[in-house]
Amino acid sequence: MSQPLSTLRVAITGAAGGIGRALAARLGALGANLYLLGRTAASLQALQAELQACPGKISAFACDLDRDDDVREIRSSLEESLGGLDVLIHSAGVISLAPLATVAPAEMDKHYRLNVRAPLLITQLLLPLLKASQGQIVFINSSVGVRSKELTGAYAASKHALKAVADTLRMELNASGIRVLSVYPGNTATPMQRQICTTLGKSYAPEALLQPDDVALAVVNALSLPRTAEITDIHIRPAQKPVS
Repeated sequence: MSQPLSTLRVAITGAAGGIGRALAARLGALGANLYLLGRTAASLQALQAELQACPGKISAFACDLDRDDDVREIRSSLEESLGGLDVLIHSAGVISLAPLATVAPAEMDKHYRLNVRAPLLITQLLLPLLKASQGQIVFINSSVGVRSKELTGAYAASKHALKAVADTLRMELNASGIRVLSVYPGNTATPMQRQICTTLGKSYAPEALLQPDDVALAVVNALSLPRTAEITDIHIRPAQKPVS
């Protein structure tokens, strides 16, 4: 059987964002002990206040995932807070829209550093803890991680690369008892999606989109699966399709 969710020690990057926040709320309500990672202390403190009624321990660490020195402090801080790790969820990410013909090299570099390099570095640093617990790794990817769209080239390229990272880790870590899950949400009602709509000059209708808690529920179900099985990929889309 899988480990009860109420005993899990879970680290979530991008915890103050849309999907990360929904994951923190759902896992916290189930009693998991949470280690929340985000860019600003203020956003993490606000999230901790929202989760104060949760039965598990709620810890937070503000860090810039673009700074290696910040990232390297995560392991010691996490061990001090939780003593170990059972689940690592990568939910942080960045997006900007531009045609690939004119996208600035600096934007390509930014997408790579935050959407690929940072998750891999964090995984490498925390891997000894995950091996000790035969834990689980979750990568919140994107639907464009398997099928790109116009203006998303830099973002899609980084998410395709993240898929390769997850697929390779799944094969390499299987013998250690570690499960690796990639999640590919479609358009989701998050601050990132609002930003995209604003950039494109489109109206933002969150009620027509996938909800962050829909994604969180799918992830929790996968984490709860007995250890005789592994869900490798979840493709999840809004039920309401756009009218062409």
